[in-house]
Amino acid sequence: QVQLVESGGGLVQPGGSLRLSCAASGTIFSITAMAWYRQAPGKQRELVAHITSGHKPTYVDSVKGRFAISRDNAKNTVYLQMNNLKSEDTAVYYCNEWGTSRWGQGTQVTVSS
Repeated sequence: QVQLVESGGGLVQPGGSLRLSCAASGTIFSITAMAWYRQAPGKQRELVAHITSGHKPTYVDSVKGRFAISRDNAKNTVYLQMNNLKSEDTAVYYCNEWGTSRWGQGTQVTVSS
């Protein structure tokens, strides 16, 4: 059974940084593309970043230049480094095994002064 466990969310001031982690188990992580999504209150869940098994990243335009997705296959973990955070980044962030309906439980990110 695949399990995805996110961590690293919290409250941060505008302009601050956070690093999210997603630890995967029960899957062949090294050959699996992974993604981070987010869902703000009253909005649909949206794709934030994606990374291929070959470490190639893609980003939604609103986070380009501020967020960085990476992965450590030895640790079965995918990361989302978030810099220069803005209030509009406030959301629950979810880890996803790409192309599947497997999701983590989510981690809350709140950007507020």
